[in-house]
Amino acid sequence: MLATAALAGCSAGTGGTPYPVETGATAASQSAKAAQLPQRPADLPLQGLDLCEIFPQVRLDELKITSLPRTAPEQDGPTCVFDADGAEPVHSYHVRAVKADLDQWITGARKKNSMTTEPKTIAGYPALTSYRAAGDPADCETLVGVAKGQTLAVQTFAITRGKLTQPQLCDMSAHAADLALQSLKARN
Repeated sequence: MLATAALAGCSAGTGGTPYPVETGATAASQSAKAAQLPQRPADLPLQGLDLCEIFPQVRLDELKITSLPRTAPEQDGPTCVFDADGAEPVHSYHVRAVKADLDQWITGARKKNSMTTEPKTIAGYPALTSYRAAGDPADCETLVGVAKGQTLAVQTFAITRGKLTQPQLCDMSAHAADLALQSLKARN
């Protein structure tokens, strides 16, 4: 088993910004993460789906959504925002359809060294949990590989600061992703 060493370098700027340096051991651990992901049991394409209608009313109630879902400016795909703002702690779910394979967050162009990315399974589908481990917990994103070249992203944001822990945000994100998958399965 390879040990992962945490190395840092500095930029040439005046303050010197530290950044992680990827080593062979780090690359090997990223490949191991990709290998841990299960195969997709079936394709659940996102084309033609209105993301603001992904949750039936009973699921909106379960997620404590109190405002009308609203389309948001595209970030890296169509996005719908679901606000749970009727009681504290106020939080929000952003559901996106991203045109990218899930492994892009592990070894590809969407990988960010500043993010903690952990493999998981949501309703039998390959998934990742992604969050920034340092600082005040602000969000957690669950990414689910629903079809070739398509990822369903469900990100939970804490609007009321200091009331939700990182594990709570990640559990909420994974739960919402599971509910979205149930809707996609029922649709196909």
